[in-house]
Amino acid sequence: MLPVAVLILDALSGALGANPIQRATLQTGLLTLALLVLSLACTPLRLLTGWTWPARIRKTLGLLAFGYAALHFLIYLFDHGFDLTLMTEDVLKRPFITAGFTALLLLVPLALTSTPRAVRRLGFQRWTRLHQLSYVAVSLGALHYYWGVKQDHTPPLIYAAVIATLFLIRLLKRRPARPARQAGSRPAKP
Repeated sequence: MLPVAVLILDALSGALGANPIQRATLQTGLLTLALLVLSLACTPLRLLTGWTWPARIRKTLGLLAFGYAALHFLIYLFDHGFDLTLMTEDVLKRPFITAGFTALLLLVPLALTSTPRAVRRLGFQRWTRLHQLSYVAVSLGALHYYWGVKQDHTPPLIYAAVIATLFLIRLLKRRPARPARQAGSRPAKP
């Protein structure tokens, strides 16, 4: 929660600049995207290095990303006077808001099913399929960032390139499925 503390200190000291809402919105949005990318980088890092520790922090990174996405959205709502009608019109009219809002909506079921109990209740295969929504959410987050930038598109394009690289590593390093054993057959002895 250090970035929230930094935002609060910046707000109290007047260091948020001429448009503090815009700066807080941008900072929470960038932090959300960075945390999503880091959470998705855990598996490729394990696949490339054999390290197991990234898998242990993946859920924490994902939940932090959701928390900052929710904060990003709350700041947006605050900026619009918590007017849900205005927000709905904005979501329907502005594609970059639509992309960001859709990404947030996709993160909600992921956060709600991040517990071991949810994995047991859904079953591991269904839980895994559900959590593949994170790929769509991070892609929409990068698109939201790209469409929201007015001048220099380099930073959102760098995020998009990193995301594409992570997807490519996952695709290339995917383990081939094991053939199903026939009933009554025994595994071969070494």
